[in-house]
Order: sequence, then structure tokens, then C-alpha cells
Amino acid sequence: MMEQQLTTEQLEPMPAELESPQGKLVYLYLDATGGATATDLNEALAMKKISVLSVLNSLSGQGLVEKDGDVYVPRD
Repeated sequence: MMEQQLTTEQLEPMPAELESPQGKLVYLYLDATGGATATDLNEALAMKKISVLSVLNSLSGQGLVEKDGDVYVPRD
């Protein structure tokens, strides 16, 4: 698992289009850490990998996250 460093800076407000609790959780984690792989999210959030991938696909479709190599990052 990649070492993640949490930010001490104020996080941006949660996008209004996020409705599902899992979507909010994944987005918040990505925002707080600056990005993570699907495996990192699976391990850190104790979510099934298929659920993580489904949420990431949904967030990507909404334009909220993008994939940079194996790492998913929040879009600015």
C-alpha cells in the first residue's frame, strides 16, 4: 500500500452532485490524500474492490476524479 499523507489544509467543499455515501467517502479520501490507487482505497476504506471500482467509474463519469496512471486524483 502506498504511504498516504493527510493534508492539514482546509479541504474544498464536497461537490453537490455527490449523493451516495460511498461516493462521498471515496471522494473525501482522494481529496484528503491527493490521490490513491483502487487497491489503496480498497484497503484503507475496507470496501470491496468491485465497489471501489464502481464508485471510481461513477466519479470519473461525473468529471470529479481522473486517472493518472494507476492513481485516481480529484479533479480541480
